[in-house]
Amino acid sequence: IGNAIIGTFVVTLIATLIAVPIGVGGGVFLCEYSRNGWFAQFVRFGNDVLAGVPSIIAGIFIYGLVVATKVFFDQSYSALAGGIALSVLMLPTVIKTTDKGLRLVPQELRWGAYGVGASKFVTVMRITLPAAFTPISTGIVLAVARAAGETAPLIFTALFSPYWPDGVFSPIASMSVLIYNFAIMPYEYQNALAWAASFVLVVMILGANLLSRW
Repeated sequence: IGNAIIGTFVVTLIATLIAVPIGVGGGVFLCEYSRNGWFAQFVRFGNDVLAGVPSIIAGIFIYGLVVATKVFFDQSYSALAGGIALSVLMLPTVIKTTDKGLRLVPQELRWGAYGVGASKFVTVMRITLPAAFTPISTGIVLAVARAAGETAPLIFTALFSPYWPDGVFSPIASMSVLIYNFAIMPYEYQNALAWAASFVLVVMILGANLLSRW
């Protein structure tokens, strides 16, 4: 199951690199630049709806957007497509925790920064974001833990490969899809591997949740 362990890390890393900048940026916009505007309320509502969407919908969406169109160098199933699908699932958590975390920062800190001549951008980057680091990082870790255990989006996007990872533009193995494939096989050896992979995946997600608690 070594290839699936590495594949899970690769796909989750791609999803994190996509979701964290967009999610944190969206949370900063909602809290700092459009706190109570109509557009901010619309985005918050849409974010709450997206958080409740079944993961298989994200997989089908990215399948139609990326896999079926072969937009990446005429490649269909790929690790990159899987990472994009998982990033869609991570976005609501990252946006919401960033928004809520920034709202916990005392307004006096912002006033103090403005009082010494700091601009809005400098205040956000140097004062409010570092002050809200703990809740934001907790939300990111929880989002990563959720993405690492998803199966349905990866079946439609990253597919599966019995080989070691061969770049981000090729199909790639993952722990959850390996468990699904091996659990339904009629062979005892593959069933045992599915149980072993299940244990490893649970330990990985437990470790991520313990990290978020810490």
